[in-house]
Amino acid sequence: MIDYNGKNYVCRLDFAMDFIRGKWKAVILCHLYKKPKRFLELQRITNGISQKVLNEKLKELELAGLIHKIAYAEVPPKVEYSLTTEGRDLTKILKEMENWSIKYYPHLEVSLIQ
Repeated sequence: MIDYNGKNYVCRLDFAMDFIRGKWKAVILCHLYKKPKRFLELQRITNGISQKVLNEKLKELELAGLIHKIAYAEVPPKVEYSLTTEGRDLTKILKEMENWSIKYYPHLEVSLIQ
């Protein structure tokens, strides 16, 4: 059993999965893999996520140390999100899982909004 920040995990995998648990965190990380993105850009390409949920998930990822939030002193305000070193390493694993799905399920049609 692992105890971390008041949560109990059955193993290290359970602990690691907590960083991406849920519908949106892994998707957000993958969208940030190539380059930083602004909030509205993330909302647009992460089809189906509400502004509230996106904001919550970005805060959770930032608190976990997986993304940086960069606020520029501009009017109107400009905020960008990018991966930290830890976030980039985790996203490499997620990309491997994506490659697995491509290899074993190539017949699935994918439509991306980019």
